[in-house]
Amino acid sequence: MATGGWDWGGDESPLRFDDPVEWDAAYERGEDSLGSAAIGLAFNCSLAEASPRIVRAMQLPDIGQRGFAFTAAGTAARLNGELTPELYAALRAEGHGRRSMAENAIDDTLDYVPFRQLPPWFKWQMVRMTVQNKLEYWWMLTTDAVGDARRALRGRRS
Repeated sequence: MATGGWDWGGDESPLRFDDPVEWDAAYERGEDSLGSAAIGLAFNCSLAEASPRIVRAMQLPDIGQRGFAFTAAGTAARLNGELTPELYAALRAEGHGRRSMAENAIDDTLDYVPFRQLPPWFKWQMVRMTVQNKLEYWWMLTTDAVGDARRALRGRRS
């Protein structure tokens, strides 16, 4: 598709991008849409080819394009059922939390990479999130039960 002739300012969807060498050249030129093109690499190239470019895109100055790079990491996890050590490290460095750009990518990794293949930090995140979700569920059940009991007691007094 794109052998040095990708129109970076054109109408073609970066999701169709499939040329790692052209991505590298565009990175050196400082082109826009590199994060979006990283998603295309995740869809259309091997994990080994896409991974170093996704990691570089995670460091782009444009926050929107950085967000697309994290989407590319999640896409790579979904499609391949694994990530490279560099992608695991980049996601771990960003961390998991409500304000983290990596939150959805980490969630995708935990959903699509088999537990036994996850690095230790990701395994810990899986266990932590499972326990946290269970505690939140129990808390909601308790809160609902207390509310039902209060309403029942109020009804008896009337």
